[in-house]
Amino acid sequence: MGLITSPRNARVTGALSLRTRAGRRETGRFLVEGPAAVREALRKGVVAEIFRDPEVVGDAGEVASEAAGAGVPVLDVTPRVLDRLAATVSPRGPIAICDRVDVPIERIEPARGVVCVLVEIRDPGNLGAVIRSADAAGAAGVVVSDASVDVYNEKVVRASAGSMFHVPIVDGGRVTDVARAFRDQGCTLWGAAADGTIDVFEAPTEGPVAVFFGNEAHGLALDARALMDESIRVPMRGGAESLNLAAAAAVVLFELARRRSLG
Repeated sequence: MGLITSPRNARVTGALSLRTRAGRRETGRFLVEGPAAVREALRKGVVAEIFRDPEVVGDAGEVASEAAGAGVPVLDVTPRVLDRLAATVSPRGPIAICDRVDVPIERIEPARGVVCVLVEIRDPGNLGAVIRSADAAGAAGVVVSDASVDVYNEKVVRASAGSMFHVPIVDGGRVTDVARAFRDQGCTLWGAAADGTIDVFEAPTEGPVAVFFGNEAHGLALDARALMDESIRVPMRGGAESLNLAAAAAVVLFELARRRSLG
């Protein structure tokens, strides 16, 4: 196929449909943008197709060459078409169409690390940042409950910085079902809360643990807290009343990972 010059091209309009949640659900695919994230998607083996500006060299050109070498179709488009496909300003590409990467909850193995459960998370930047922290801390997986922002929202994908291709992610599920599933696997269920009863720096780390984090504005709802065995908190040493979700999750996940590594 030659250079695609029109945003009305069928391949382009098909990709544009993935900018919507309905389009992603219907096709089971989503968009990934930028050399680093697309390279991670290639390593995961989930890239179906790539759009690139053939005039752009450097990392973007190298990733497109890697894709072509792996047998992934690479479509050349004009800067105008790439701009239309991109979620960022002045994109350098490439932009990839990828298959969903979420897994069934049964694929999460709590024995391998802490399980991070996110309940009614609404901010895509927060969700992506928590996925990145969970990956970096060696979490066993991330579960995103019903009523949360779409895991494949373009801002989530960008904020995860490729980590969504490393850590197992469960997309959806009622909190009661999630709690039951991990309790059946022998997990202790902890709810993160500003008024938690246990300091995370003193919390016991024996056995598998699933930590539930609540909504950015209202925290973990009372019905979800009722399902927990314990509530934990990040102690505030200074004048701040609390941390935002992404920061609190990072502290909790890394502290639990650190203490588990010490036995």
